Amino acid sequence: MTSHLLALDQGTSSSRSIVFDRDGRIRAMAQREFRQIYPQPGWVEHDPLEIWETQLATAREALAQAGLAASELAAIGITNQRETTLLWERASGRPIANAIVWQDRRTEPLCTRWREQGLADAVRDATGLVIDPYFSASKIAWLLDHVPGARAQAERGELAFGTVDSWLLWQLTGGRVHATDTTNASRTMLFDIDRGAWSEPLLAALDIPRALLPTVQPSASHFGATEPALLGGAVPVCGIAGDQQAALFGQAGFQAGLAKNTYGTGCFLLMHTGAQRQTSTHGLITTAAAHLGGGAPRQYALEGSVFIGGAVVQWLRDGLHAIRGSGEVQALAESVPDAGGVVVVPAFTGLGAPYWRPEASGAIVGLTRGSTAAHIARAALESIAFQSAALLDAMSRDAVAAGGQPVSELRVDGGACVNDLLMQFQADLLGIPVVRPQVIETTALGAACLAGLGCGLYAGTDELAAQWQAERRFLPTLPRERAAERMARWERAVRQAVAP
Repeated sequence: MTSHLLALDQGTSSSRSIVFDRDGRIRAMAQREFRQIYPQPGWVEHDPLEIWETQLATAREALAQAGLAASELAAIGITNQRETTLLWERASGRPIANAIVWQDRRTEPLCTRWREQGLADAVRDATGLVIDPYFSASKIAWLLDHVPGARAQAERGELAFGTVDSWLLWQLTGGRVHATDTTNASRTMLFDIDRGAWSEPLLAALDIPRALLPTVQPSASHFGATEPALLGGAVPVCGIAGDQQAALFGQAGFQAGLAKNTYGTGCFLLMHTGAQRQTSTHGLITTAAAHLGGGAPRQYALEGSVFIGGAVVQWLRDGLHAIRGSGEVQALAESVPDAGGVVVVPAFTGLGAPYWRPEASGAIVGLTRGSTAAHIARAALESIAFQSAALLDAMSRDAVAAGGQPVSELRVDGGACVNDLLMQFQADLLGIPVVRPQVIETTALGAACLAGLGCGLYAGTDELAAQWQAERRFLPTLPRERAAERMARWERAVRQAVAP
């Protein structure tokens, strides 16, 4: 068997493809950004065809860079921005509208109505989630009610719903396969994570036709084979996972108690809780971890989502024009010894966990006559760490309440984890080591590892755990009372951001 794996990593702002060898080393990588569409304040959309075209182009580029033919790939793994919602015609494959992105907040009035109808407990009991525009269900309902004729088409079985993984799989297989995996299904607000099946009561309550939905498979399983013309030969797709569960898997987070934080457009902190579902009492959600199938028990995780993480750096670049490129932010932030009392709360699309305040708006607190762009840049960077620290504190309290131990180290990945200033500040706030792996592309690595398991390239997770290696450990240096003072200042700023 050939020993190379191709990971398709479809993210919020770009599509990437990475070729890994059997030892988890990167052999080639290609990336293309695509448009972010903002029709109205609070609305975020993507062009589904642009997602597909950029993903296919990067797959071809990565294979060419690696000097590999399709026949030399063992399998393909897909990982994707989660919750982003697409509807397309089954007969033509044509999208009926732009994709509604996970960040989009247009469906808050609908979510409010569902909460007022008393559906919150039913949603949490079945799905582990809270009712929020973040998840796919309200986006599906909005498209059905606002695209002319869509609901009638859906009820006739003429439309297909998918998160981005399903859309890519449909395209890769020439429309032969309409499927998703457990992790992506668990983000729709329609999937019973204990039964491992779509929830008929929720579908009825939310008025979403069952005929729209894809088949759900284990994350490591055979989903289908690509159309030979796309990559020069048919390649099996044997792994799919939503980006955050894929990152947890790529960080060798296979056992209860292991936690990772991905610093991407948003920040996503997941802690594996094993085969036992754990319910948070501190504002976190319960979600499905990657499922290996083959009789293996279902796996769960606690998750907290920060809506604006690395995107705050894009705001510094594109909104404030404080920097010309994202790579300049560390130097600008380090040009001052501290943030000078400035606190940035980047609630541009509301606040996610553990606050769940969709009405919150962004705020800059603590400005004085002496505040400069450098102070704001440092405060913006620190906001990523503050939000993540609030999540980890909630996660540790949940773990202790369940009879476990607080998180003892945090594994990190994603684009912003290369920023040493941010990682050190994160360790200082948390009071535990922050560990950066040698391969920071853990989302793509997780998809590749799942594909490798799904096609039989790897015997099991022990083999994958042995491959994981740390590149640097950031140890806390800030006294705990100082860290507590900084967190208290952050919480005061959050209260101002959510004030009416």
